[in-house]
Amino acid sequence: MEMNAADFRLRRRRVAVLSLPRVLPLELGIATQVFSMDPNYQLSVVVFGGASPVAESSFVVSGASDLAGLADADTLIVPGYEDTEARVPEEALVALRAAHERGARIVSICSGAFALAAAGLLNGRPATTHWGVSGQLKARYPEIDVQPDRLFVDDGDILTSAGVTAGIDLCLHLIRVDYGAAAANRRARALVAPPQRSGDQAQYVERSRPVPTGDELGALRDWMIENLADAITIDHLAARAHMSRRTFIRRFRVETGMSPMAWLANARIDQARELLETTTEPVERIARLVGLGNPASARAAFHRHLGTSPKEYRTLFQQRDPTSR
Repeated sequence: MEMNAADFRLRRRRVAVLSLPRVLPLELGIATQVFSMDPNYQLSVVVFGGASPVAESSFVVSGASDLAGLADADTLIVPGYEDTEARVPEEALVALRAAHERGARIVSICSGAFALAAAGLLNGRPATTHWGVSGQLKARYPEIDVQPDRLFVDDGDILTSAGVTAGIDLCLHLIRVDYGAAAANRRARALVAPPQRSGDQAQYVERSRPVPTGDELGALRDWMIENLADAITIDHLAARAHMSRRTFIRRFRVETGMSPMAWLANARIDQARELLETTTEPVERIARLVGLGNPASARAAFHRHLGTSPKEYRTLFQQRDPTSR
C-alpha cells in the first residue's frame, strides 16, 4: 500500500534544539544540519531570549523564543555553550524537566550536559561531556557517573556526547536507533562523516597523561620520554629516583595521578600517535621506537587506550602536505 504525504508526515519525528546563551556554533550547527535536511525528521530551534550572542564570535543567533515550542518534541537537544559556570535560566530547566517527564528523549552535545545536570536529569546516571570540562562536571555534580573517555553515552531516554565530531556520532546514532542503519548511513554520506563510531571509543584528548601537580620526579619523567624504546621496570625507575619501590610508586602517583607504568603506557601511546600523524614510518617500526612491542601488542594497546587501531588512527589524523597532489 502506497503511503500518502499525510501518512509520511505523521511518521516524521519531531526534534527540537534549545540554544542557550553563548551557544557554541559548531555544536548548534551539528544538531540543526543533521536533522534539518533529513526527511524523517521535523526540526525546530528555540533560541532562549529570542536572540543570543554566539561564543567567541561577532554574530548572534535569533529565532523563536517561546519555550512552549519544546512541548511536542520527541527529542530535545541541548548543544554546548561557552560559560559552563553560568547559571542556566530557570525557565529552561523547567522546560527540560517537563520534556523528560512527558517521555521526550533528552540529548546534550558537549557542554550542554551541564544544563541537563543543572536540571537534575543526570543524577545517578552515566554521562559524558568534552574531556576538557569533564572534571568540572564531576566536581560540581558528584552524583553523576561522569565517563570522560566516551564519545557518547546512550542511557535510553537521556543521551550525552563529547564535543564537536562526537556530536555528529551521537546524532547519527539517534537516526540509526529511529530508522535503522541504512538511514543513518545515507545521512553520514551526505555529511561526509564516518557512518558509525561506537560511543565506547575513547575521546581523542590533547594528551593522555594528566598534568603533573609536582615536579620532584620531573627529570625522571623526561628520561622516561627519551627512552621509551627501552624495557623500563618499576625497580629500574625507583633506583634512578633513589627511592624504595613503595615510596617511588606513592610519590609518582601523588605527582601525576597515575601509577608509573600506566603513565609510561600513555606516554608511549602519545608518542606513537605523534609519529603516526607526522611521519610515514611503518606501524611496525613505530611500535618498536616507542616501546609498544610487536604490531599485535601495538594494536592491542591502541584499542585499549583509544578504541581504534594504529592504521585507523593514521587514516584519520595523518598530516599531509597541502601542496601535494
